[in-house]
Amino acid sequence: MGSLAYREDLEEEKNSVFTWELEANSRDYNSQFKEKSFLCWQRRKYKSNVIHTAKYNVFSFLPLNLYEQFHRVSNLYFLFIIILQGLPEISTLPWFTLFVPLICLLVIRATRDLVDDIGRHRSDRIINNRPCQILVGKSFLWRKWENLYVGDVVCLNKDNIVPADLLLLASTEPSSLCYVETADIDGETNLKFRQAPPVTHHELTSVRKVASFQGKVVCEEPNSRLHHFVGCLEWNGRRHPLDIGNVLLRGCKVRNTDTCYGLVIYAGFDTKIMRNCGKIRLKRSRIDRLLNRLVALIFLSLVLISVALSLGFWFKVKEFKAKHHYVSPRHVQSVAAETFLTFWGFFILLSVMVPMAMFIMVEFIYLGNSMFINWDVHMYHAPQDVPAKARSTSLNDQLGQVGYVFSDKTGTLTQNVMTFRKCCIGGIVYGPDDEEAAPCQGSPYLWNKFADGKFPYRNAELLRAVRGRTDEAVREFWRLLAICHTVMVQEKDADQPVYQAASPDEEALVTAARNFGYVFVARTRDSITVMELGDERVYQVLAMMDFNSMRKRMSVLVRNPEGAIYLYTKGADVVIFERLSKKGMTEWTTEEALASFAEETLRTLCLAYKRVDEDTYEEWRQRHREASLRMQNRAHALHQLLGATAIEDRLQDGVCDTIQCLKQGNIKVWVLTGDKQETAVNIGFACQLLSENMLILEEKEITRILEAYWGSNDGLLAGQGPLQSRFLQQTKVAMVINGEFLDQLLLSLRKEPRALVRDEDVDVEEAWQEPGERTTDFLRAQRVSLMWRTLGTQLRGTGLGPRVKDSGARDGPEVRRERAFVELAARCQAVICCRVTPKQKALIVALVKKYQRAVTLAIGDGANDVNMIKTADIGVGLAGPEGMQAVQNSDYALAQFCFLKRLLLVHGRWSYVRVCKFLRYFVYKTLASMMAQVWFAFYSGFTAQPLYEGWFLALFNLLFSTLPVLYIGLFEQDVSAERSLELPQLYIAGQKDELFNYWVFLQALAHGTATSLVNFFVTLWVSHDSAGPTSFSDYQSFSVVVALSSLLSITMEAILIVKYWTVLFVLAILLSFCFYVVVTWGCQSFWLFRISPETFPFLYADRNVLSHPSILLVILLNVSLNTLPTLALRVIYQALEKPRPKEVEEAPGEDIAAVEAAPYLRRESRRRRSSYAFSHREGYAELITQGTILRRAPGGDRDMLTGQIIPCHEELSPSTQESCRCSRKMSFLGKTGHQHRGKASSRDGGRAARGPQIPGSPRGLAVRGVPGDVAGGAGGLTVVQGERAGAVGGSPAPPAARGRGGQGVPRGVTAGARGGRSGARGGGAAPPRPPPPEEQ
Repeated sequence: MGSLAYREDLEEEKNSVFTWELEANSRDYNSQFKEKSFLCWQRRKYKSNVIHTAKYNVFSFLPLNLYEQFHRVSNLYFLFIIILQGLPEISTLPWFTLFVPLICLLVIRATRDLVDDIGRHRSDRIINNRPCQILVGKSFLWRKWENLYVGDVVCLNKDNIVPADLLLLASTEPSSLCYVETADIDGETNLKFRQAPPVTHHELTSVRKVASFQGKVVCEEPNSRLHHFVGCLEWNGRRHPLDIGNVLLRGCKVRNTDTCYGLVIYAGFDTKIMRNCGKIRLKRSRIDRLLNRLVALIFLSLVLISVALSLGFWFKVKEFKAKHHYVSPRHVQSVAAETFLTFWGFFILLSVMVPMAMFIMVEFIYLGNSMFINWDVHMYHAPQDVPAKARSTSLNDQLGQVGYVFSDKTGTLTQNVMTFRKCCIGGIVYGPDDEEAAPCQGSPYLWNKFADGKFPYRNAELLRAVRGRTDEAVREFWRLLAICHTVMVQEKDADQPVYQAASPDEEALVTAARNFGYVFVARTRDSITVMELGDERVYQVLAMMDFNSMRKRMSVLVRNPEGAIYLYTKGADVVIFERLSKKGMTEWTTEEALASFAEETLRTLCLAYKRVDEDTYEEWRQRHREASLRMQNRAHALHQLLGATAIEDRLQDGVCDTIQCLKQGNIKVWVLTGDKQETAVNIGFACQLLSENMLILEEKEITRILEAYWGSNDGLLAGQGPLQSRFLQQTKVAMVINGEFLDQLLLSLRKEPRALVRDEDVDVEEAWQEPGERTTDFLRAQRVSLMWRTLGTQLRGTGLGPRVKDSGARDGPEVRRERAFVELAARCQAVICCRVTPKQKALIVALVKKYQRAVTLAIGDGANDVNMIKTADIGVGLAGPEGMQAVQNSDYALAQFCFLKRLLLVHGRWSYVRVCKFLRYFVYKTLASMMAQVWFAFYSGFTAQPLYEGWFLALFNLLFSTLPVLYIGLFEQDVSAERSLELPQLYIAGQKDELFNYWVFLQALAHGTATSLVNFFVTLWVSHDSAGPTSFSDYQSFSVVVALSSLLSITMEAILIVKYWTVLFVLAILLSFCFYVVVTWGCQSFWLFRISPETFPFLYADRNVLSHPSILLVILLNVSLNTLPTLALRVIYQALEKPRPKEVEEAPGEDIAAVEAAPYLRRESRRRRSSYAFSHREGYAELITQGTILRRAPGGDRDMLTGQIIPCHEELSPSTQESCRCSRKMSFLGKTGHQHRGKASSRDGGRAARGPQIPGSPRGLAVRGVPGDVAGGAGGLTVVQGERAGAVGGSPAPPAARGRGGQGVPRGVTAGARGGRSGARGGGAAPPRPPPPEEQ
C-alpha cells in the first residue's frame, strides 16, 4: 500500500491545470463543456449546486444495502445453510428455522441503515433548499441553492451563507470590500476581508451593469486547497489576475457587508469545502471484524468435524446396519453417496454452532445501549436544550476501545468568546469582584449610556479610580485602549455603537474601554473620536503601525485636542519591556502580574506610551521625508509603562478535567485546528494538554530528530544506551506542527529525507526572537544537537522507527517517512497541528489508523471537521454555533466536549464490557449444549441423527436461554458510573482487547466443550446397562437429561459471571425456566402428539424423567461438576493474581527532575504569555490609512439593491481613483508580506517576495499631514493623501533587482501582485527610512 500523502499530491498536481473556463451569465456557453463519464458516455463538466451526502436512493437502497449486508461472512454462511436445508436428501432441520431469523436480521439492519440515511436526505434537502438571489434576465430573483449553476451571478446580503465558491464582483462597502467569517471552514473566529478586482469594482456600479456582465474566468480545476486560488478574468479584451483574496468560499458567512455580488466559479461537489468533506465510509467495529474472522474459523472447523464424522460413517455403516436389525438392510444408494449426504447432514446439524440468534440479539444490544446514551441526563445540556444522541447503533462497543482522540479547537475546546478578565495598571492588579463577598446590586455601568450590558467584568475599585479622574495612569490606560486599535464602528444606534474588529481580542479590549467611559465612537483617515467620560475628544492620527509577525506590537502616533503629541503602543511584553526608558517598581510588579496571568493561561498585552515633543516629531518627520538615515537603536524609546491586559479565551466547561481523565485512561488527545499556532498552543496550556515542564518539539526539532533517524547507523551512539532508555521516560514531550510543515514532511518521492531536512533548516526558535535576542552559545547548541541525535537514534534502538532492513525492500521512502513521523508523534504526550486544512486533518487521522492500528475518534463542530469525522473510526459532532454539518455527518452528537468523558469512560466501557461478556457467554452456552451432538454421533452410527428434540433446538437460543444473556448485554456493569470516572485506568482493558480476543474465544470454546463432555458422558455412564422404570437409557429420556443438564449448567454460569444484580436479572432467570416448562408441556402433550406424531414425538418425556428422584440427582451431579470446579478455579486465580502493573504510557509526574538537557530545550513562558501579540495578524490599519475601508459620506455608499447608479470610474476624483486602484494590491501585499530574515511565509495563497529587508522596519507606516511623503514598509505599500508611496526621486531598478521583492516600490514604481506573488516591476527600491519616534 502506497503513501497516503503521495496520492494526495498527485491529485492536487492534476487539478492545478488551468482548464476551467466559464462565462458569466451564459448557461448555454458553460453547458457545452463535457467530460468522459463511462466508456463513450459523456456528462456535463460543471456540476450543479445540488449536494447528496446520503448513501442510498429509492432505487439503490435494496440492492446496495443487501450487497453491504452480505459482505458479512455470517450472513453468507446463514444463506448457504438455508440453501442446504432446502434439499430434502440432506436436510435434518426445517428450512424455515433459519430463513425466518435471517430475514428478521436483514430487516433490522436495513431499517437501521434506512433511518440513518433518511436523516442525511433530510439534511441535504434543507441545505439544497436554502434561498438565494440569482440573476435571471435583468433582475435578481429568489431561487434555491440547488438551482445555482457555474457562471450564475448571485446577490448576498449581510449574514447570508455563501452558497458556492464565488468570484467577488462588487459590494456596497468602500472599494468593494466584503467581510466574511470563516469559522466553519478554517476555525478562525476573526473576520477576514475579500475584495473585488478593481476592474469590476469600477465598472459594475448598478444592477443593470451586473446583468450585462459577460466576463470570462479561466482558472485551475477544482481542488481542496482552501487557501489557494489562481486564475484570470478576461473582459473587454484585457486579462486581470485573480487570487484567493477575490474569492468567497462556500460555507463562509457574510458579515458587516450590506450587499455583495459574486460569480459562481465552482458549485456543488466542486467547491473547496465539499472537496475537503471526504466520502461516506462504512464503519465497523473491531469486534465485528473479529466476529467475521471467527465465523470463517468456525466454518472451517465445522467442515473438518463433518468430514471426520462422515469418515466414521464410511467405516461403520455396514457393521452398524448388520448389528441393528431395525435399520433397513437395503442399500438404496452406494456407501460413497450415503457418506456424501451424511457429510451435509452433519454440517447442517452442527450449523447451530454459529447461532443466528446471537447476531439478532447483538443488534438489540447495540440499539439498547444507544438508547441509554440518548437517555443519559448527565449528557444533557440545558442551555442549548441538546441531549446526547447516538446516530449510529453499531459502534457502541468501539467507544470502549478508543486510543486516539482528534479534536478541533475553535468551538470544540473553546466557546469562541473572548472575555476581558483582568488588568494591571500602575502595578496594581484589578481582578473581577467576588460576587459572593460583594453581591452586585444591578449593573455598575448604568451611569454610562454607551456601556455594553453584556460586559461581564466588574471591579468597583477600578471604576471609582476611573470616575475620580485623579490617576493619570488609569486615564492613559483606558485612553490607549480606545485609540490604539484598528476597530471600525457602525452606529446603528446613537448610544450603542457596533464594533467591527479584525479579531475578537481587539473587540474585547475596545469594549472594556467603552464600559469604563472611554468610548470609541468614530474615525476617519486621519482622526479618531473618543468619548471620554462624557466629553468628546478628537485625536489627529499622525501615524499608525499595525501588528505583524516581526513587530509584535501596534503603535499609533496622535495629536490630542490640546496639541500635544503622544505615542501609544501595545504589544508583547518581550518587545515592550526592552523599549522602556526606565525600570522601577511598577515595571517589576507588572512583570509579576504578567507571570500570574500566564499561569492562568490568559492572553496578555503590555501597554505603554510616550509624550513626543514637537521638535522631536518635526525632526523625525523631516528625516522620514528625506529618507536618508539608517535605522538606529530602538531601545529605551517608550517613556512609561501603563500596565497590562489579560483576556480569557474561554474554554468550554469541564474541558481540563475531561482531557486529564482521558490521558489517565491512556487516550492520547491531539488537537487539529485551522487556527494560528500561538493561539492553539495557548489553548493547549489552558486546557492542560501542555505543561510548563514539557519539551515541545516544533518544526526544527522534528527535522533534526528525523535527520538523526535517517542518518544514524546501528553503531552510532552505541555507548549511550542508558541515556536513550531514560530520555522519553523522564521527559514530557509534546509536538506542535503546522499544515505547511506537514506537507513538506510527507513530501513523498520528490525529495530524499536528507534533502527535506536541509530545506527545512530554519530555526523556529529564532523566528520568535528579535535580531538582538538570538543566542550564540556554542555549548548549548552542541547539547541540543546531541539530544536530538539521541532521540533520533532511540527511534531505531527501541523499535519506534520502522524496520529499515526488513521493510526497505517492500516499503518506499515515503511510507517509511510517514511511519517514522507517526510513531514519533505517538510517543508524545500531546500533539497540536495548526493551520491544517480539512483534508490534512483527515490525512493525519488516516496515518494514525494505518500505522498505529488503534481506534480513532474525531470530534468537531464545523464543516471543516466533517472529513476528519468521516475518516475516524468514530465521529463525534458537537451541536455548536458553527452549524450542524458536523452533527449530520457524525456517529454520535454531543452538546459539549466535556460529555466525551462520560461517553467513553462510562457508556463506551460499559458497552464494550457487555458485548464482550455477551459474546463469550454465548459461545460458551452454544458449545456446552451443541457439542453433545458430536459425542452422540459416536453412539448413533454416525447417522447425523439429532440428539435433542427438534423444538428444543429451535427454541433454545430464542426462549430458553435468551433473557439472561440479553440482560448481560444490556444491563451488566462491573463498576458503577461514578467509579468508572474515578478510575479511568479501567479503560485500558478495552484498548488492549483483553475481554474478547482469540485467547478468550479459545477459553470459551474449551469451557463449553468441557461442560458438554460432563453432561453427556456422566449421564451415559450412570445410565449404562440400566433398565426398568427408573432407567433413562432410552433415547428420549437420555436426551431430556442431557438437555436439562445443559440448560441448568449454562444458567448457573450466567449467575456466576453477572456482577450487577437487579430484579430484572432474577426475573430473567425465572422467566427462562417458565418458558421451558410451558413450551415443553405443550410440545410433549398428547393433544399435539395426536395431531402430528412426527413433529411432536417426545410424548410426556420430561414428565417421565422428572418424576424419578434418582434422575434429578444425576442432573444435580452434572450441574455441580460443571459449576464447582469453575468456581474454584476463578477464586484461586483471583487470589493468586498480582496487581496489574501500570503499563500506561503516562507522562512522568510533576515532581520528577528534568533531564539535564531539558532546560535548554524548554520554551520561555514569556513567549506564551504574550501569545496574543505573537499570533495577531494585521488588522485594518492599511485600509484605514488608505481610506479604503471608510465610507466617504453618509448616503454615499453603493446601494445596488435599489438600482442606484454609482459614479463610474471617470467621475471619481484622481485621488480616489488612485486610492481605489492601489487598495487591492496594498491590502494583500500587507496581508501576505510577512517577511522575516529573508524567509517568506505563506498566507492565503500569496507568497511574499524574498528580497532584502530593513531590519525592524514597521510595515504600513503612514504619516498624516505630509503630502507626497514616503511610507514604504517591508514588502507593503501605503497610500498617503492620494499620492503613491515611494522614494523621493526613485531611480529605475537595475536588471538584477527586477522580479525581486521590493521595499516600498511603487507601481510604475509599484509592487504588483500577480498569481499570489508580490514583486517589483520596473522601479527602484526606496532608500531606507528613519524609525518613527518609538524607535529613536
